[in-house]
Amino acid sequence: MAETLAKWTLGGGSAQVGIEWLKSRSPVPYPEALAAMDERVDAIAKGSASECVWLLEHPAIYTAGTSAKETELLEPTRFPVYRSGRGGRFTYHGPGQRVVYVMLDLATRGRDVRAFVTGLEDWLIAALATLGVEGERREGTVGIFVRGAKIASIGVRVRRWVSFHGVSLNVDPELEHFSSIVPCGLQGVPVTSLAALGVKTDMDAVDAALRAAFDEVFG
Repeated sequence: MAETLAKWTLGGGSAQVGIEWLKSRSPVPYPEALAAMDERVDAIAKGSASECVWLLEHPAIYTAGTSAKETELLEPTRFPVYRSGRGGRFTYHGPGQRVVYVMLDLATRGRDVRAFVTGLEDWLIAALATLGVEGERREGTVGIFVRGAKIASIGVRVRRWVSFHGVSLNVDPELEHFSSIVPCGLQGVPVTSLAALGVKTDMDAVDAALRAAFDEVFG
């Protein structure tokens, strides 16, 4: 395992259907997460490392995808802002939000990026169902919504047919922090979380739901 990634995860992780699952208990600085993903993606592409799913949180930050517009960053100095190579626009990451970086070899999974993104949506919907929440797509955008509010975002990048970046699911973040951006470019669309919906859960239970649902979609 790359030294950077090992620094931020528990032990050596665990394997499931040839995929290494890793989990970080403390928030991971965004630049170090990017460096770790870069190393792992290159190793997967070379065939020297297995596919990987990394569960983590970040300190409070805003990230800008390749389609982000400057006018959608309403308070530029509130939190650190990072330019990202992932698809999508501005989003917030912070404590109480489960970020999942999904590093899969799409060369062995059909080489279809659109189908992969659809699979990520299916995965989130299945995990939410396990938690008693009905998630749904919204035509014309990417991500998952509950009762008209966005609860999960998706932003991916593919290099040498290996995916990285991934999804974020709002478990119990400070939702007010989304007010300093136009989240995912969706003006006037509210953001919600499992806690705001009254779901009694914690990060470990959410992780268990994500892991169980993963096999249904990608297994």
